[in-house]
Amino acid sequence: MKEDFLKYQAQTSLYPLAMEISHAKGSYIYDVQGNTHLDFVAGVSACSLGHCHPKVVEAIKKQADEYMHVMVYGEYAQSPAIEYAKLLQQNLPPNLEVTYLVNSGTEAMEGALKLARRYTGRSQIIAAHNAYHGNTMGSLSLMDYEERKAPFRPLIPDVHHIRFNQDEDINLITEKTACVVLETIQGGAGFIVPENDYLKKISKKCKEVGALLILDEIQPGFGRTGKLFAFEHFNCAPDILVIGKGMASGMPVGAFIAGRTIMDTLSDGPKMGHITTFGGNPVIAAASLATLQVLLDTPLIAETLEKEKLFRETLTHPKIKEIRGKGLMLALIMETPEIADRLVLTAKENNLILFWLLFEKRAVRISPPLTISKEEILVGCKVILDILDGI
Repeated sequence: MKEDFLKYQAQTSLYPLAMEISHAKGSYIYDVQGNTHLDFVAGVSACSLGHCHPKVVEAIKKQADEYMHVMVYGEYAQSPAIEYAKLLQQNLPPNLEVTYLVNSGTEAMEGALKLARRYTGRSQIIAAHNAYHGNTMGSLSLMDYEERKAPFRPLIPDVHHIRFNQDEDINLITEKTACVVLETIQGGAGFIVPENDYLKKISKKCKEVGALLILDEIQPGFGRTGKLFAFEHFNCAPDILVIGKGMASGMPVGAFIAGRTIMDTLSDGPKMGHITTFGGNPVIAAASLATLQVLLDTPLIAETLEKEKLFRETLTHPKIKEIRGKGLMLALIMETPEIADRLVLTAKENNLILFWLLFEKRAVRISPPLTISKEEILVGCKVILDILDGI
């Protein structure tokens, strides 16, 4: 399987990990050699309820028996998508009324950027240094990492950057600005949490100049930080909310959410300002609905903060200089990038799945399923500490 994987499937790097997967369940991934791997990554924060959660699997099978794709997004009323959008709205601030379902987080960001430009009639977009919002052309344009952008230029114009958590840059937001796009917690930069009411200050400035605030909750959303959405920690509601990853416990999905007055501008002038064939797919929507219901009906979200505390109390080691992030969106900041690399690769050999972050090379990602048990956390932490003792 590995040979065919490398031969026939396009690769994203020269040296993929290439684990040969047999099956997965709960907090574990099993390979074809019969090894059991404890998963501290959860598909890069996507498998919020672990692997093959029974409620999600049941919802997928039930919907697949009834109907799958029947029409492009927005033409037919389909109950899984309707019920999901309704339940989302009931658990969001009142200004976030209408959900546009798409296929991925990066498509959701593309839709949000188009919506902001269409609604405001402005072109300028402000994003943060070290931001990551996806890899399609609009999302890539928000990045300031020239090494990743240069081969694909020209990208979309009139994108400017401010420093995250730096109040002095807020005045760069002006009457020319269509939107400010921020990750509620910066992911690729090293799980950077906003400080000193930063998001509230950004929101206030946006309102003063008529710009829209877009918050990217693709990674921190759906309970990962101890709230359903991370912006709830910071008393700041966006004008447009972008979501993805953990929405459907591992199924491909994304969405952007806004007030009706804002969202309605995509349906006219031109009609179908954003269109998608498979967005709102009923099987995916059923998985999303089941995921959200489990999160709302169980103590998993509240337990996330208890599990964060256990990680922080257990992972004390001279080579771990800092633990950044919130809830189960954590990054171990090592002494050097080399130590981070050795930890991830050696953990793989010891059947513990860890991973890297995009920009902060000293970081090791810990973003396990929200369903992970405290016992499993302690097992994985012991593997990490034993490896660090040997480096």
